[in-house]
Amino acid sequence: MVLPGIQTLFGFQLIAVFNARFSELDTGDRVVHLSALVLIALAIALIMTPAAYHRISEQGRTSVYFTKLASTLIAAAMLPLLIGLSLDIYVVTRIAMDSRDVWPGALVASAAFAVFVSLWIAFPYWHRSHPPKAKARLPAGADS
Repeated sequence: MVLPGIQTLFGFQLIAVFNARFSELDTGDRVVHLSALVLIALAIALIMTPAAYHRISEQGRTSVYFTKLASTLIAAAMLPLLIGLSLDIYVVTRIAMDSRDVWPGALVASAAFAVFVSLWIAFPYWHRSHPPKAKARLPAGADS
C-alpha cells in the first residue's frame, strides 16, 4: 500500500527540477531537494526488496525468515522516507512562502518530522511495550 504513494512522490520530485521556479532556488535548497530525492529512492529500494526477494529466492513460498526480513526492511524504509519527506516539506515551504528566511521552512519541516517520528516509530514501539489488555474482535464477516 505504501509503494504507489512513494513512487508518486518520487515522480513529483523528479519533475520538480524541470519547473521554472526550481532554478530560482538557492544552491543549498537544490541540494536539500536532491538529498530528499536520494532518501526517497532509498526508501523505495528498501520497500521493493521484499517483493524481489520473495519472487527470486523464496520462489513464491513464504517462510518465517522472509516474513521477518520483509518486516525489517519495510520498517527500515520509514527512516529515509520520513527524513526525505521532511526535507521536501522544507523546500516546498520556502517556495510557497517566497521568503529568504529559512525559519518558516525549518519550523514546518521540523513539525512534520516530529509527527512522522511520533506516528511511524514512537507509537508502534510504545504500543509494543504497552499492549492493550484485550484486543477487540470484529464479528465474523464484519471486516468485508
